[in-house]
Amino acid sequence: MGDDASDKPHGFARGLTNYGDRDFSIYLRRSFASSMGYSREMLAKKIVGIAYTGSGFNNCHRHFPELLEAIKRGVLAAGALPVEFPTVSLGEVFLNPTSLKFRNLMAMDTEEMIRAQPMDAVVLMGGCDKTVPAQLMGAASADLPAIQLVAGPMMTSRHGMERLGACTDCRRYWGKFRAGEVDADEISKVEMRLATTAGTCAVMGTASTMACIAEALGMSLPGTAAIPAVHADRLRAAEATGAAAARLLENPVRPSQVITQASVGNALRVLLALGGSTNAIIHLTAIARRVGVEVALDWLNELSGTTQVLVNLKPVGTGYMEDFFYAGGLGAVLRELRPLLNLDALTVTGETLGDRLDAPAEPVDRTIIASAAEPVEPVGGLVALFGSLAPRGAILKRSAATKELFEREGRAVIFASLEDLAARIDDPDLDVEPDDFLVLQNAGPTSPSGMPEAGYLPIPKKLSARGVKDMVRISDARMSGTAFGTIVLHVTPEAAAAGPLALVRDGDRIRLSVSDRRLDLLVDEAELARRREELVTAARDPAALRGYDRLYATEVLQADQGCDFGFMGPVKP
Repeated sequence: MGDDASDKPHGFARGLTNYGDRDFSIYLRRSFASSMGYSREMLAKKIVGIAYTGSGFNNCHRHFPELLEAIKRGVLAAGALPVEFPTVSLGEVFLNPTSLKFRNLMAMDTEEMIRAQPMDAVVLMGGCDKTVPAQLMGAASADLPAIQLVAGPMMTSRHGMERLGACTDCRRYWGKFRAGEVDADEISKVEMRLATTAGTCAVMGTASTMACIAEALGMSLPGTAAIPAVHADRLRAAEATGAAAARLLENPVRPSQVITQASVGNALRVLLALGGSTNAIIHLTAIARRVGVEVALDWLNELSGTTQVLVNLKPVGTGYMEDFFYAGGLGAVLRELRPLLNLDALTVTGETLGDRLDAPAEPVDRTIIASAAEPVEPVGGLVALFGSLAPRGAILKRSAATKELFEREGRAVIFASLEDLAARIDDPDLDVEPDDFLVLQNAGPTSPSGMPEAGYLPIPKKLSARGVKDMVRISDARMSGTAFGTIVLHVTPEAAAAGPLALVRDGDRIRLSVSDRRLDLLVDEAELARRREELVTAARDPAALRGYDRLYATEVLQADQGCDFGFMGPVKP
């Protein structure tokens, strides 16, 4: 009853259930596996696991059954056995209080199922934005040969003569509705026209940013990040990904060989050139941390000063992801960045990034993907700010912000929680003017809200009715990658952890200087010390919690460490 002839156990002979009798374990496993209709020939093959995240609560993954069959086709044609298995699935708008809270749960699920079940390589099927970082985090820790396949973006829709795409246009139309520029009937029609196909948001939001980062890291096949979800090329990419996973069985390339200091630097360059999502810095930090690579915000600033924004997509520009695909996709961006990239970085195909970029280039639409000689913006899309209000940093997506607000001093208008924000933001008696800074507290990772995408504070109705489109907004929350505005996020330490943000009071003066990378609270230290003595934080008592909620409250790290769990660092040999 021994293994099939090979140097190491493979396929169904890997990682046997322990009954104290190895031969019995193989006998019993094959017996149960045969009940699924596998022939002896199939039972002897190496296995490509497929981490499957289809869910009725994840609209972005609606087409995953079809993609799954294409992956299986590729695996079988390459001579291996495909076996799918379910994991947690994170549908962004269907989770309470926020999807980020469950990213780490999905990462743990992914890691443990890869490690516990008998597979020789794995395809990671993800898309809706937190699923991709969760899968990469889990795969990096499990360190089995792995390859990412993303869902692909939605196609755009139409409202009258206007193109619409989730979800930058969602926010733009909601702003118009709040300002009284569109009525209830029109916003109802728009609601049904924003997201009309399978796939992730149609703009360079977090999902598309993370798809591009997965490709830039070398964890997915070249050219696959931007293929629309409903395009036949997406199915061909799935088949090719299955075949590539099967090739990893004979020539293993592990995530720890691909996700390195060099490839993380490349991914940061890509993030900056895309004008990508602020969420991506948290996710990339968490992924890199799993293999012992630190993503310091000073490093982000260093690269941001020498990386140009090259992509003209919403929310930074005017185009959509389908335009990016037809314009040349990530390959065109990488070629423009080539002098700045680490070309020796290994990819999951076994080639280096330099090998990839040596291949003949396709034509590029310069209205969507600019050249380095004529960029969309002269510096990177994201910048980290430090100062007395953010000792460990905060993030501004400057490429989607109003430059006239970059060097400002303003009066703080405080909202102590999301509930306080909802209750008072549209109060006609709210004491607020266009030059004030809206400040939201207690929306960070350890707060009751779990760091939601609430940093995109709405313009108070009394101001939006006067035509105000943007204000400086500051919080320890996140915002959707589809959002826009002069919004300072991820203030660290957060208010619930007794960071300086918790000490800000109505009427305090705050100074923002993007040129100096500063965010400062202009209150003397004696007054802050007095406030600190009186401070009661919004941090929750873990003893009053249970299950995963308790684990999260106890172990989650701050934004500058990727909001991972403290105990989920690099696996020690």
